[in-house]
Amino acid sequence: MNTTRRRGRRAGVLIATGALAVAGLGAPASAQQDDIPGVDDVVHSRNLSHVAHLEKEGPFANQDAFNTDMAFTRGHAIVGNYDGFTVYDVRKPKKPRVVSQVLCPGGQNDLSVSGDLLFLSTDYARTDDSCTSEPAPASDPDSWEGVKVFDISDLSNPEYVASVRTDCGSHTHTMVPAPERESVLLYVSSYSPAPELPNCQPPHDKVSIVEVPVDHPEDAALVATPVLFPDGGNPGDGYSRETTGCHDLTAYPEKDLLAGACMGDGILVDISDRMEPRVIDRVQDEDNFAFWHSATFNNAGTKVVFTDELGGGGMATCNAEIGSERGANGIYDLKGKGDRAHLEFVSYYKIPRHQGETENCVAHNGSLIPVQGRDIMVQAWYQGGVSVWEFTNSDRPKEIAYFERGPLSDTENITGGSWSAYYFNGYIYSSDIQKGFDVLDIRDPRTAPAKAVKFEEFNPQTQPSYGRR
Repeated sequence: MNTTRRRGRRAGVLIATGALAVAGLGAPASAQQDDIPGVDDVVHSRNLSHVAHLEKEGPFANQDAFNTDMAFTRGHAIVGNYDGFTVYDVRKPKKPRVVSQVLCPGGQNDLSVSGDLLFLSTDYARTDDSCTSEPAPASDPDSWEGVKVFDISDLSNPEYVASVRTDCGSHTHTMVPAPERESVLLYVSSYSPAPELPNCQPPHDKVSIVEVPVDHPEDAALVATPVLFPDGGNPGDGYSRETTGCHDLTAYPEKDLLAGACMGDGILVDISDRMEPRVIDRVQDEDNFAFWHSATFNNAGTKVVFTDELGGGGMATCNAEIGSERGANGIYDLKGKGDRAHLEFVSYYKIPRHQGETENCVAHNGSLIPVQGRDIMVQAWYQGGVSVWEFTNSDRPKEIAYFERGPLSDTENITGGSWSAYYFNGYIYSSDIQKGFDVLDIRDPRTAPAKAVKFEEFNPQTQPSYGRR
């Protein structure tokens, strides 16, 4: 969502938890483009079943405690929340259960995992880096924003072990393994500097790289701040937002590539030298991209899907007035290799179902469904729900399955819907801002081979490969 540090072992605030009953199962339905379900109605295509649901609970049950991004490890899904994170056991996907909750406010709390470590992004100024901090003005030079590190060797009792302050905070971050350094690197995305913000000064044309030693995470530290836009990014004098940093970065470590969604720019980055990422191509779309939000490679590394988060995730943009090319995905073919690699725009994809005027809806977070020889993605669209779509033919992307709820209200726009939707070990998992945690099962010949692909760990912004490429 687009919204405008120290060492030593600390205790997070662990909340007692218990299993919740499965609820909210919807019957198959067929929705036409202008068929808008009623408040809280559940509709889905016949090839996609809603098999489990857990409501938000405990300190995260409030309307302002948004569920955010997800990562997966050892048969568990970990879901960020503006007030902390929740660990779900999904080894039995149709019977998920809450294992633990950690209360640690600091939106957005997007997260990633690596082995026994979890990393949490804080992009709202706080009085300090503790899990009991209070909101603070970003104009206060003593306020804190950045990355927190947790030990999750015991998923039922995560321990807070370190924090690292980063300029302009950490809106999101991307984990890149660095085994040769016996560490992991976090590429921190942040943006929107201002002269009155002492810890977020313009120009802010860089990313922050935080290094976390695997065996000594308490020694996590900021190690580099490479500049991505030495000559400045998009000036913002057209349709697109001014570039003052990046919103989201997706790495494909096996190919030494990274794709960046940087407000007014989409970039392709060589990360063969992990400490010195180098931009090798840059694209803009002044006709239809208001805010470059996130990126996903296809498995072959020959395409990149960029998302446009028109309206910052809070507007109703999935309607006839906005149309099918704004607030959508842009599909780019990746041509050439090495320094000659470049991105060529091919087409747009947007969900084909109009949403109501009280439903915030726009392209958001998703991942590939691992099918050899095909390019299929599952993606969250806030109150537009979850869309499964294919872009094997870049010219003709098409939806093949969907799940959505009706509006939270038919009289006011309440921010809600699916923040992230990812495929992991045979099922689709959705983090719903207000409703909680959903498990979906797609049964379609086009996606059936994905059921056999298993990962021990999965961070959607650190793409793994599968099968032959």
